[in-house]
Amino acid sequence: MRFSLLCLILFSTIFCACNSSDSNHKKQQVFRYNESKGISSLDPAFARNLPLIWPVHQIFNGLVQLDDSLKVRPCIAKKWEVSNDGKVFTFLLRSDVYFHCSEVFPDSIGRKVIASDFVYSFNRILNPEIASPGAWVLSSLEKDRVGTHNGCMALNDSVFQVYLKKPFPAFLGMLTMPYCYVIPHEAIEFYGREFRNHPVGTGPFFFKYWKEGEKLILRRNSKYFEKDSKGVRFPYLESISISFIADKQSEFLEFIKGNIDFISGVNPASKDELLTRNGNLNPRYLNKIKMITGPYLNTEYLGILIDGSNQSFKSNPLLLNKVRKAIGYGIDRSKMMMYLRSNIGYPAFNGFIPNGMPDFKNATKGFCYNPELSQELLKEVGYSTSKTLPLLSLATTDDYVDICEFIQHQLNNLGFDIKVDVYPGAAYREMLANSKLKFFRASWVADYADPENYLALFNSVNFSPSGPNYTHFKSEIYNNLYANSLSEISQQKRLKLYKEMDSIIIDNAVVIPLYYDKVIRFIQNDVEGMECNPMNLLILKNVKKQIVQ
Repeated sequence: MRFSLLCLILFSTIFCACNSSDSNHKKQQVFRYNESKGISSLDPAFARNLPLIWPVHQIFNGLVQLDDSLKVRPCIAKKWEVSNDGKVFTFLLRSDVYFHCSEVFPDSIGRKVIASDFVYSFNRILNPEIASPGAWVLSSLEKDRVGTHNGCMALNDSVFQVYLKKPFPAFLGMLTMPYCYVIPHEAIEFYGREFRNHPVGTGPFFFKYWKEGEKLILRRNSKYFEKDSKGVRFPYLESISISFIADKQSEFLEFIKGNIDFISGVNPASKDELLTRNGNLNPRYLNKIKMITGPYLNTEYLGILIDGSNQSFKSNPLLLNKVRKAIGYGIDRSKMMMYLRSNIGYPAFNGFIPNGMPDFKNATKGFCYNPELSQELLKEVGYSTSKTLPLLSLATTDDYVDICEFIQHQLNNLGFDIKVDVYPGAAYREMLANSKLKFFRASWVADYADPENYLALFNSVNFSPSGPNYTHFKSEIYNNLYANSLSEISQQKRLKLYKEMDSIIIDNAVVIPLYYDKVIRFIQNDVEGMECNPMNLLILKNVKKQIVQ
């Protein structure tokens, strides 16, 4: 027995030695990141925020996808056509896309994706019993069209078609969202609600292991259908390992020690350690880590309720356009970004639509810092440094107190009388949705990469609480432009309409843009191929790590 055990140990040692090169290669191709907020589900039907979207994006695919420039590119659909009236989308599917090998299939072998899988996946999102937060993405489908399933149909295994109630050019971009990823009906029938922790997709990585709150492991899908320009099959990594350290400072220390390959964003506790005041990487880390930055589709702004029908707001000076513009010109955004955000963001000198939106750069002239003009506007409506405006309350949450106090200080020097009210997140959101805040700090992060996603906030049919028009801005001219943009097939003409709407918002000073956010990523020096994009998607299929001999 001892002799047998000795032989086994000797054989194992020799075997491991012979394969040490391959083992080291595989170990080095493990990409590690931490999700401090935790992950509640790997079901794309519930991928409503980045902590959920990031792992789901590795496991699943949709008809189309976004590249790092936010252009819509083919994915499972190799090409598509849009009817002349803009209401029918026809997708021709690839024939080499397979679901991951799983016990839900005969012999545990994955099967080919066909058009009826998209019919099933879309209808699942629309099923009220599922209660997917993404049902709104498919709200434009002509659900009662004869011969379809809620506006979807498979003409054959290779052709998938959807019908819209009316033209909606942003629809194609919305199909890149995780809610629209394809899933196999066999997995839902087999796992039921447990599909959340037994995902079966088509993506570059497949699900391997998950102990909630501790570790999530995804492995390389060797049969993945996408290849690089040299014909090498994606992904390059062998696996993805996700940890769940809740404390951001502990996460940062693990990154500095080299135990995590990537962190996103900058925690206030580590900001001064990582960045200079100008927002550059601290020189002491130049030979250890890399910093990648770029625009993020998020606009931080001050919102103003301009609904004069509310009797309690009748004497509100914020109902005066010149007072609102005085606020816009009274804020030094460049100084605010440098001293409070280490330039992690771009001062908002343009409209509401942020930097990074495809084909939409510097479209609208916004507010620059001009205190003299600010005071002149106040004088024109009867206010001056000797006669201050009535007390105005600026509502915010804990995360933005420093920004709001900076604004308070600057505006009070110009004749305003502003106090900052800090609310818990839940209370703030409830008051905002129910039009209880006259003056508030807010942000809008794009759900999809089309300016329409920002401009819809000011359509009067979206008045809160039933929609996101928290300012209660109402303009027939604006509404007509918005309606025209939805039916305009030409991208060039539609962009012109978008720019006109953005200008109307700034001219009416309905919102005061403060800054456009920035994606900032820190990666270990041995990580290659990672980029950032304005949606802050985590794309790992083309990432690799340098091989250390």
